[in-house]
Amino acid sequence: MTQQLHSKQVILDDTVDPIEVCYQNGWTDGLPVVPPTPERVKRMLSGTNRSAQELITSVPPKWGKATIEKIAINAVMAGCLPEYLPVILTAVEAMSAEEFNLHGVQVTTSHVSPMILVNGPIRKDLDINDGFNVFGQGWRANATIGRAIRLICTNVGGALPGELDRAAFGHIGKFTCCIAENEEDSPWDPLHTERGFQAKESTVTIFAGAGPQSINDHSSNTAEGILNTICQNISSTGNSRGETLLVIGIEHAITISGDGFTKSDVRNYIATTTKTYSEEDLLLMVAGGPAGRWSILLQGWGSPSSRAVTKRLKQ
Repeated sequence: MTQQLHSKQVILDDTVDPIEVCYQNGWTDGLPVVPPTPERVKRMLSGTNRSAQELITSVPPKWGKATIEKIAINAVMAGCLPEYLPVILTAVEAMSAEEFNLHGVQVTTSHVSPMILVNGPIRKDLDINDGFNVFGQGWRANATIGRAIRLICTNVGGALPGELDRAAFGHIGKFTCCIAENEEDSPWDPLHTERGFQAKESTVTIFAGAGPQSINDHSSNTAEGILNTICQNISSTGNSRGETLLVIGIEHAITISGDGFTKSDVRNYIATTTKTYSEEDLLLMVAGGPAGRWSILLQGWGSPSSRAVTKRLKQ
């Protein structure tokens, strides 16, 4: 259907660079954005069957109205394709849930930021990276979907660094952070089925994550050896004791599961060994390249400040 746009338009003559206008108005994340012309926004809106004027939520701390049109504008600016839009809309719905506490995430002095975890068939449909360099550059879907969420938090929510965004340090994931789970190579059930969804369903989980911490264990050949290394990292002084995401690398996961450990066993081992985490505070998923005995730890924002939220993808 043809969507009618209601957002205010800025008319520029040919002597003005629209990218520089976005910089001057504070509409960027520090990198150049794609100018959101009406034609580009309408093309972005073709990625959903929902009305452009449907209100998803109000985004704190300035409580700007995140209509589907406003979300589409920021998706254009981030460099997204129209088919990415349903993932972005679902992520916005997830982070509007009370338990995620987006207001707190936006204004805290901590360095957490909304992080997107994608499960189900949509991962392959959109070519969202779950393997080599999963937290790095090189995949348009990962880079631009996560970036769209950051631009929405800033442009709609008004969380400008040093103003209402009071993060003392921040981290590189505040530019963009979107990954998928490597469900095919994982020896365990994926994250979304543990959270009550069917394997064939596509879901988006939003998690308030700090910067990734590398866990290096190339010497342990047993589940307990690897888990002890994980426990030493996860319980180090200064780490928050709230909800935490552990992204287990393929080689680590194969060794741990090969010794008979289920995901539940992994949680129980970490909770029992560290005595500072409850099993329900530990989110587990498998991702990353198949070579290298690494895993990644992402601290959350202290319990009960924010809890991860998972939503079924809607078109």
